[in-house]
Amino acid sequence: MPCFLLHHRHQPDDCRVAFVSLKAYDSPLPRRPAIASCRSGGHAIWWKVKAATAADALALLPVFIATRTSVTTVSKVEIP
Repeated sequence: MPCFLLHHRHQPDDCRVAFVSLKAYDSPLPRRPAIASCRSGGHAIWWKVKAATAADALALLPVFIATRTSVTTVSKVEIP
């Protein structure tokens, strides 16, 4: 199954809305660790997910988050 990196950005004033919408959404993502830069002023969140398509990956997020999220297909590589 393909792996995707979801990169969400929001404005500082929307930080609370972003986290509340994630908590209220029926998805496995809000209950697993993510990397975020909100505490350091960046207001971005990243998730690595497996899904059949990019659209399926975005569907793991509530609309407020998904509409502000970019999706990139990623894979492991060996760096010599």
